[in-house]
Amino acid sequence: MTVPDALAADEIPQGLVASYATGFGEEGSAWIAGLPSLAADLLERWQLRRDGAARSGQASLVLPVLRPDGTRAVLKLQLPREETAAALTGLRAWNGDGMVRLLDHDPASSSMLLERLDGARTLASIDDDDVAMGILAGLHARLVAVPAPQGLRGLGEVAAAMLEQVPQAVARLTDPAGRDLLRGWASAVAELADDPGDRLLHWDLHYDNVLAAEREPWIAIDPEPLVGDPGFDLWPALDSRWDDVVAKGGPLRVVRRRFDLLTDTLGLDRARAAGWTLGRLLQNALWDIEDGERRLAPSAVVLAEALRHR
Repeated sequence: MTVPDALAADEIPQGLVASYATGFGEEGSAWIAGLPSLAADLLERWQLRRDGAARSGQASLVLPVLRPDGTRAVLKLQLPREETAAALTGLRAWNGDGMVRLLDHDPASSSMLLERLDGARTLASIDDDDVAMGILAGLHARLVAVPAPQGLRGLGEVAAAMLEQVPQAVARLTDPAGRDLLRGWASAVAELADDPGDRLLHWDLHYDNVLAAEREPWIAIDPEPLVGDPGFDLWPALDSRWDDVVAKGGPLRVVRRRFDLLTDTLGLDRARAAGWTLGRLLQNALWDIEDGERRLAPSAVVLAEALRHR
């Protein structure tokens, strides 16, 4: 049976096609090729009607749809993997509390039917950074207040894996100052690793992952759930709209203001939160070095300097 609203192959954004070919090779290309068939199956099974153009993020295709009762929703299609399973676990645990609501899902394909938010309006649209960060911090406090469910990856495991990679990563850096920084970030993690925390973390909460909505003014999206200390969850917020922060001058002041606002709202110990944020910088640097980078990202160096004596 042909679904009138089914996805055409030429509707798939080329950015997503390229991302999957680069990141997943033949498996990714095969998944992209099967997208029209997958979309048709789910549209028919859930009796959905297309309600707008297809769009994509780095790892998923999103179709605005209408449910049989006329409710607006989005169909999110993505390759099944560990991160997708974790997102489903997190969405069920949050159950719409400050987080986009999961309406249905297909276990076989990892596809999700989600409530529709205003994808054109993110927190980045708010000019006053204190206002935007205050909204994000309030959402963040609600998200980490939800007990972590069983089955998610823990920060202790992540920290141990990072520390194992540090010696080899240090050797690949060309700048002696960068090597010293990387060692320092690793030392901060080593001091905290015995107490990794037990909260449910979003892991990617920044301005562009908070959308305007109807049932609440602002709602978080696209979680990558992890169990751990909320201090490990601050970097995406601190790094939000970074090009604008640098262009306006005074990035150290902005980062410190953001950090103070976040830690105050979440009730975090600042020294501990600063240490885990250095751990997040370490994680990002290890990923970059694995991808061939030989110097630390300039933004990471600025962030680390801003957190000194915090």
